[in-house]
Amino acid sequence: MQIWKQSFSVADLIAAHVDTTVAHLGIEFLEVGEDFIRARVPVDRRTRQPYGLLHGGVSVVLAETLGSCGAAFSSPPGHRAVGLDINANHIRSSTSGWVTGTARPVHLGRTTQVWQIDLHNEAGELTCVSRITMAILAPR
Repeated sequence: MQIWKQSFSVADLIAAHVDTTVAHLGIEFLEVGEDFIRARVPVDRRTRQPYGLLHGGVSVVLAETLGSCGAAFSSPPGHRAVGLDINANHIRSSTSGWVTGTARPVHLGRTTQVWQIDLHNEAGELTCVSRITMAILAPR
């Protein structure tokens, strides 16, 4: 089921995030599917907390980035998607490698959307589950 109301590609996502937090943290967009977006973040000096673990806030940045991009491109042209609420449950820590997130919609309404973002380490183990609620604002 194709959910996108605007055409976009991985290259478009990369271009939109030059000189942003996403670029600073080394987040890489990987894939756009019919009903999902996938990206990954490195577990390195930029993204670890003092115990050497991937910072939980970085997991949330990855989740919010994916959910926000998904909401933006599944909304009609001219509409804006803005975050209302996000939560994250940290399941397993990561100390190295990459953590990959995949965002899929739970609800695509006219004025709100809900996206589920699951993060996995390189072994395929679930590291974090997140859900974001987005407000869809019509053009003024």
